Amino acid sequence: MRVILAQPRGFCAGVVRAIEIVERALDKYQAPVYVRHEIVHNRHVVDSLKEKGAIFIEEIDQAPDGAHLVFSAHGVAKSVFNAAASRGLPVLDATCPLVSKVHTQAKRYVRYGRTMILIGHAGHPEVEGTIGQIDAPVHLISTVADVAALDIPIGQPLAYVTQTTLSVDDTKAVIEALKARFTDIVGPDTTDICYATQHRQTAVRDMCKMADVILVVGAKNSSNSNRLCEIGREEGLPSYLIADASALDPAWVEGKERIGLTAGASAPEELILEVIEALRQLGPVSVEPMDGVKEDIEFRLPAELRA
Repeated sequence: MRVILAQPRGFCAGVVRAIEIVERALDKYQAPVYVRHEIVHNRHVVDSLKEKGAIFIEEIDQAPDGAHLVFSAHGVAKSVFNAAASRGLPVLDATCPLVSKVHTQAKRYVRYGRTMILIGHAGHPEVEGTIGQIDAPVHLISTVADVAALDIPIGQPLAYVTQTTLSVDDTKAVIEALKARFTDIVGPDTTDICYATQHRQTAVRDMCKMADVILVVGAKNSSNSNRLCEIGREEGLPSYLIADASALDPAWVEGKERIGLTAGASAPEELILEVIEALRQLGPVSVEPMDGVKEDIEFRLPAELRA
């Protein structure tokens, strides 16, 4: 089998920063450090941090008095910050800077008197955090049909922002529908879309031209990992989302010569290597990394952790 490795794949800069914030907090303040929600959507990452002394909670009241608290990469609502502040809990905010940028953009649009539209998936932590950051009503949509159902006057000043784990390709049709229906609508430039989401999706589309089957390493609750798998299917290839090597079904690759392999933005490289080893148990394997975008972006840590 030829294993074609997508480039780029796996961790993005926002995920690297979030994990490092928890690890440095544990080094500086000692265990336990409390993390609200999964720091990123990957069980292996979460379990590794648990072993080092991180305790994961869903609500602020689950943290004891004086606890050091970390907010996940997905971002949180203002009410969560306020709940921590009311108890005097020291907070390290691991929100991805690109998510924070969406929050800033949305607040600016609202200050200018525009009605806010958010393109994203209901129930996703990032979406809940973004809505909770905006002191105004937010219309959440995800499809072209949702645009048609919006109960907003045609000439009302509007603005839109998008969930960062959606790419330019994911949102294009919805944005076009918004602009076709409403006469006064603005939104961020496409260069403001999360670079990691777009790069990984583009790599999978390119990989589909060379592969017989697609394997995506990532968690079931990872939006960007699920989307990579969907793209493979849209391109006409059998595509499977697997949490790790133990989830690999040999029947998926039986008789296949070219195995496309990638990982979502919250999946560590070690899981990719384990899948390659699992494939080697089935027969001889050569590994061929694709040419692709080389990501060298780094995000600064909170000031108190930089020393």
